Amino acid sequence: MGNGFTSFLSFLVPLLFAFSISFMSCSSRQESSNIFSCQRVTFQALLSREFQQNGGEKSGKLQDSNMNGRREDSYALAVVPYAEDNLAPFHRAERRFRLAGRELVIRQNWRELGVAAVVWDAAVVLGEYLEREVVLTDRTVVELGAGTGLTGMVAALQGAQVTITEREMALTSLRRNVESNIPPGTTHHPVLVQELTWGQNLHLYPTTFQYVIGADIIYIKETFQDLLKTLEHLSNCDTVVFLGCKIRYERDTNFLKMMEETFEVKEVHVDQSRDIRVYEARLRS
Repeated sequence: MGNGFTSFLSFLVPLLFAFSISFMSCSSRQESSNIFSCQRVTFQALLSREFQQNGGEKSGKLQDSNMNGRREDSYALAVVPYAEDNLAPFHRAERRFRLAGRELVIRQNWRELGVAAVVWDAAVVLGEYLEREVVLTDRTVVELGAGTGLTGMVAALQGAQVTITEREMALTSLRRNVESNIPPGTTHHPVLVQELTWGQNLHLYPTTFQYVIGADIIYIKETFQDLLKTLEHLSNCDTVVFLGCKIRYERDTNFLKMMEETFEVKEVHVDQSRDIRVYEARLRS
């Protein structure tokens, strides 16, 4: 075997003993760039692919083949070693949270939808922060990249008029969670669930939202420009943006630097135990 393959095995074998590793890839659709469908990457598939080393992180653009023999460009979202205890919650069929005076039961679907259908710590921490620090009664709120919709539901239970958005592929799971936790009549304002792909068809969304929220949405470098474009479109001089973030890589802080070109950004909360930061941002005047 070549030196490259031997070096790869020397990297992989110790992790197999020490960690349960989650590998996620997202295939970019040809007809609509930056819409990603998530799939698990098996060890067999991993051995047949070339990963580029980038600042200590195993990541890069991959060439993949599907069952029909069609080649697609793919991106490794997070080739990250997870301790078994940290990964286990993602595989639960449901998780329960006490937020905004109500028990929320969130159904997860990691196997089918991956990162878009599990509850990340950033969503919980941002929900707790909104409940504790922000008055949202009768305010207009839009959530981006909502996943299971947990944070948006917390805002709705606080009396906000909420629009929860996600990519089309995750809408069915998202709607199921919203409808089961907030049936009609539960909140002062009905909760809207709508498709929003960052950077696309933004004219369909108003620029009058008072709050824009997002939890753990900064992690794919290829989406940064579209995410920033979307944040700028949805914001006006009175809009407040709240982002709950787990800073994993240098690229995550790079997005915040990009954002500072058009927004005033400040850190307003740190949850040390879960390593989550909440940022507040407003358009520069």
